[in-house]
Amino acid sequence: MSETLTVVSSHKSFGGWLKRYRHKSSTLGCDMTFAIYLPPKTARGEQVPALYWLSGLSCTDENFSQKAGAQRLAAELGIALVIPDTSPRGKDVPGDPDGAWDFGHGAGFYLNATREPWSRNYRMHDYVVHELPALVEKTFPVNGKRGISGHSMGGHGALVCALRNPGRYLSVSAFAPISNPMNCPWGEKAFSRYLGPDRTTWREWDACALIAGATEKLPLLVDQGDADDFLATQLLPEALERAAVAAGHPLTLRRQPGYDHGYYFVSSFIDDHLRHHAQALLG
Repeated sequence: MSETLTVVSSHKSFGGWLKRYRHKSSTLGCDMTFAIYLPPKTARGEQVPALYWLSGLSCTDENFSQKAGAQRLAAELGIALVIPDTSPRGKDVPGDPDGAWDFGHGAGFYLNATREPWSRNYRMHDYVVHELPALVEKTFPVNGKRGISGHSMGGHGALVCALRNPGRYLSVSAFAPISNPMNCPWGEKAFSRYLGPDRTTWREWDACALIAGATEKLPLLVDQGDADDFLATQLLPEALERAAVAAGHPLTLRRQPGYDHGYYFVSSFIDDHLRHHAQALLG
């Protein structure tokens, strides 16, 4: 792992600092950009826990930092926010051969690809779970206590990262996650290319399948807008609900009347999620 960080931008926000960095990722084989919000406590020499946020299809790290409005309460609570990009990028990183937005660049699905040519770069799970936290915890005043959250594809990523790595995170939540990617068009397209045609291997990256064998039962907080255009075809929260009930896994699934899939929805409930994470990270 390269320890060289290049500052991309730095902005003061609610007494803390939102900083973007670029670094060479050995896991992904390309340059990566991530953002970190450091609350005011860190300027006084205090170490703080970190909430990792995973964004959705076609997003970068900037969508969350600019639209969610999370910095105000993160500053008050004393929680760092770590926001990676959604995929490897660069001219040498293969994208969607058809130029579509739902695969390749901006659509890493937070898994480790096993099929060529994707396996050379698309290892977002290992990047998010291992490489990036190691870099962050070595470089910044964070204390190693981690939560994870995300939106849509990133909600899928947050659930999968927590379920696959017991003990790694103290809290998890998601907004409108792709709950059962094995059985929706976005997931089927991504999994068939990244992982190949054997659907039994897909189960390792599907929250509904992982819940059945989870050895750790972190409470899941999930918000879903009932006016979301992708609700019935792509997100499938009922499948997550059934899997949680069958496994006895604690799940709070809140269906929010009138809300769609975008950041107006995320920003409306981000404070609830930050407080959910704070209970575990600051306790």
